[in-house]
Amino acid sequence: MQTIEEPAGGRGRLQPATVAVVGRPNVGKSALFNRLIGQRLAIVEDTPGVTRDRLYALCEWRGRVFSMVDTAGIDPDPDPDAFGSFADVTRRQAEAAAEQADVVLFVVDAAAGLHPLDEDVATILRRTHRPIVLVANKAESPSASAAVHAEFAKLGFGGPIAVSALHGEGTGDLLDRVVELLPDAPDGEPQQDELALAIIGRPNVGKSSLLNALLGEERALVSEQPGTTRDAIDTVLQRSDTTLRLIDTAGMHKKPQAHGAIAYYAALRSLKAIARCDVALLVFDAMVGLTAQDRRLAGIAIEERKGLIFVGNKWDLVREQGEFSQGELARVVGELVPFARFAPVTFLSAKTHRRLGSLLPLVDRVAANLDRRIATAPLNQTLRNAVLAHPAPAVGGRLFKVYYVTQPAVHPPVFVFSCNDPDLLQSHYRRFLENVIRQHFDFEGVPLTLEFRRRRDSSDE
Repeated sequence: MQTIEEPAGGRGRLQPATVAVVGRPNVGKSALFNRLIGQRLAIVEDTPGVTRDRLYALCEWRGRVFSMVDTAGIDPDPDPDAFGSFADVTRRQAEAAAEQADVVLFVVDAAAGLHPLDEDVATILRRTHRPIVLVANKAESPSASAAVHAEFAKLGFGGPIAVSALHGEGTGDLLDRVVELLPDAPDGEPQQDELALAIIGRPNVGKSSLLNALLGEERALVSEQPGTTRDAIDTVLQRSDTTLRLIDTAGMHKKPQAHGAIAYYAALRSLKAIARCDVALLVFDAMVGLTAQDRRLAGIAIEERKGLIFVGNKWDLVREQGEFSQGELARVVGELVPFARFAPVTFLSAKTHRRLGSLLPLVDRVAANLDRRIATAPLNQTLRNAVLAHPAPAVGGRLFKVYYVTQPAVHPPVFVFSCNDPDLLQSHYRRFLENVIRQHFDFEGVPLTLEFRRRRDSSDE
């Protein structure tokens, strides 16, 4: 199951019906969202206001696929001490999700009973003119399930469907009702393949600002306070010839477990986002440069065999100082991450959009390199010439020999070397062989996998 968000007006794509999960803070919306989609995608905590961005995921029930939306709690009159500066923005996000949804799940707390905020949320939802399904969550006991009908019917949406997101009770009936209210499924061709980009980096380096700049709208919350983004948020960007899935991730702390449960689980989702992307955009603060945590993230992306691009944000501030050129800074980045020198470096300003246009063409090039396949003849001719000019040093009186090279896979590219004995291969000569491939063929931004296999009829000569 994969997260998905469809922007309004996307060209050439069939958008699934959308179901928004809405309600006042801390009624269990994220727990219900996780239960309905069948995985722990949204962060669940007892602290109100944990969910801040809209989180989308595909859900399937009785052969119908639709998009579920987890939203921040709607609080028409928030307590500034409890929700800080995010309350007004998160409320707008939740209201926008309800406006765009085909069906709205209005979640209330069966254990706590009818709350004044529930009535305020009901007033907001009536303005959407969308089908509303009232859901009484936390109805674990039979007595609670029976008592909720009369109490919550006062909201004017009929009797609620009693569920327990914690134990899964009643969710089948809820999904049956959702499918009944969904609009008819559109006819047409299935959606085309997508290129997934994970926007990764330390907290407060401008990842969400970059996402908003690429989309041309405010889709992710932006604040000077680190840690604004906690979930890995998917947004689909439709271009004329390609479809990009942008995954905005929570900033990775050096020791996320030391920053509490929310930061720890957000970090796990960031790692998961890297695992499911095609290309990782590692955003760093150009005023600060690469840190040890940035190098760790680059290493994770390479270990996962993902395309990698270094994005130096806040270039407008660097230009004001005027001390270094882009070329000089790019060389410094290469020196700090020698294991990722194949990754291109670009500098831009997500705030002013300066040099923003340099990023997507670079993404296109790296994406093309992920799928690049080299014909066997030129590949072997290139490596044969290199090995003859620079043979491997002997190990214990024995020489490492390469007989044949093939490229059996792409995305990422894999090269298989037929040799006399893989144990004779030294690490520096392995790097030499990889560098030969990179020097003669364009694999910028792409990690290469080199496998060495003993030829069955090879001798030890």
